[in-house]
Amino acid sequence: MKAKLSLGLFILCCPMVLWAHGPTPQKANESVLINAPIAKVWELLRKFEKISLWHPDLKDSLGDGKKEEPRVRTLVMQNNEQVTEEMDFFSDQDHEYGYRLKTENVKALPVSSYTVKIQATPGEAGQTTVVSAKSRFYRGDTGNTPPESLNDEAATKAMSAFFKNGLQGLKQTLEK
Repeated sequence: MKAKLSLGLFILCCPMVLWAHGPTPQKANESVLINAPIAKVWELLRKFEKISLWHPDLKDSLGDGKKEEPRVRTLVMQNNEQVTEEMDFFSDQDHEYGYRLKTENVKALPVSSYTVKIQATPGEAGQTTVVSAKSRFYRGDTGNTPPESLNDEAATKAMSAFFKNGLQGLKQTLEK
């Protein structure tokens, strides 16, 4: 009798378990080929707090003044909305750094969290550089039925566009 009762409860609860899941992580991976040597690219790219010098989606970027990790920056979008990011690691030798969202703002980017790795690698004959941005993130609304503006598709579209625009801005700035 107990076995039948347990089986019955399991069968009743099973559909709820299948529907009761959270969001899955999304990814955005973008890269650009820049006609400049890696030293020139890295000289600008390594300035974590100065991203607004080359990213067209940003009105401003403000650093915390630290030279060691964890460094923090605040990005001011063109619509005046802000997000805060914190650097996780930095390597001059490998021409890379990683950071994460510290303070979310779905009006700025429709995501609830993200991690990003930026890396520059030498291209052909040392005269070009490939810069890549790889990110893992979650949609802005992590509930089971997010509104369209905060779902996986909106988050992926926004993050991909943010990286594409930024990498194109970096390319244009360095190739002038």
